[in-house]
Amino acid sequence: MKNRYLALLIVLVLAFGVTLGAVGCGGDEETTTTTEEEGATETTEADGETTTTLSEEPSGDPIKVGAILSLTGPYAGLGEPEKNTIEMLVERVNSNGGINGRPLEVIIEDDATESAQTVAAASKLIDREEVVAIIGATGTGQSMAFREQVVAAEIPNVSIGGGTPITNPLSPWVFQTPWSNNIVVPFTLDYVQSKGISKVAIIADSGGFAQDGAATVEKFLPDYDIEVVAQETFEPGDTDMTAQLTSIKGSDAEAVLMWSAGSGAAVVAKNMNALEMDIPLFGSHGNARRELIEGAGAGGEGFRFAAGKVLVPESYGTDSEGYKVASQFIADYVARYGGPPDTFAGHAYDALMITVEAMRRLDADFTPQELRDEIEATSGFVGIGGTFTYSADDHNGMTVDDLVMYEVKDGAWKLAE
Repeated sequence: MKNRYLALLIVLVLAFGVTLGAVGCGGDEETTTTTEEEGATETTEADGETTTTLSEEPSGDPIKVGAILSLTGPYAGLGEPEKNTIEMLVERVNSNGGINGRPLEVIIEDDATESAQTVAAASKLIDREEVVAIIGATGTGQSMAFREQVVAAEIPNVSIGGGTPITNPLSPWVFQTPWSNNIVVPFTLDYVQSKGISKVAIIADSGGFAQDGAATVEKFLPDYDIEVVAQETFEPGDTDMTAQLTSIKGSDAEAVLMWSAGSGAAVVAKNMNALEMDIPLFGSHGNARRELIEGAGAGGEGFRFAAGKVLVPESYGTDSEGYKVASQFIADYVARYGGPPDTFAGHAYDALMITVEAMRRLDADFTPQELRDEIEATSGFVGIGGTFTYSADDHNGMTVDDLVMYEVKDGAWKLAE
């Protein structure tokens, strides 16, 4: 026992001596720069010496956030990378001290790409789990299905669906991270017209995102010298669009404009190849995933669509903050899951991190109303989809500058010419 007390006394004396030495150097003004890494805080002192300390484990009741994703059904290819991203980010947030010392918990529900299931999931998250916010849903139709529930419960919702109606008309409680069709459609039509194309056929699935896209094309067409000469529809999950494409082949369309975020998009490209249709196929930001390339095979070559910059990170500009953020996200995702993320993973990243950063700016006992207000105050948030600035009049926060045009070449994404 004496030895233990003696050891403690020696430690205290040494610590006191170090403290006196620090005071004696008072002529050197102390400055520190702190950077957070996974589970640690690195601090650089004025004399250049760097020390690393582990972040404190979060404690107390968790802050509960809900997430409604399409993990099964036609949009499963979108929902899986969204789920991966959320799980990865929750672990990162909690390993860095949580949110103001409290752990973050995200409760994920599968909506099976069905509106009725989405409503049931939202009810569970709101009534039973008492979440402070909801991320999702994956699809436009599913996001619209539970919109009135979050409005009635006064809980903020950050959707990861890309349809215009999610944030236009605006609801005080609903935000969005993908570029809406109102942004993507004119960007796409500008590109199509620049290629000298004046006659197009439209093919879209019957889902909310695709039908909004087709309607948005019709809305903007008067601003272009482009005519729609054929229009076809298919059901999400359909496995053969030969009949619709045969009809389009019989028209004088110079290109096909496809709006679909589901697995049917790859079928359209594959069927066009089988029918030897030698006109270009243009798509939407709903097609920015490997599922289309792999499913379409040779039919995917030459396919072009507009989306954010994460598929070719150099398009952010290698000296930009966006490039730095995206490169770290890609590296983390590849290390954890073995392959690169797509834009849908990016939508989930942006939705959760915008919400997390808003919570960090609040007191620990914040209310959903305070969280809503703080999300709306988001300004200059550099995410994966672009740089977000929300306002009382804009809950999408994106601009056309966040988009680039891609082309599939040799089974990979390339920037289109």
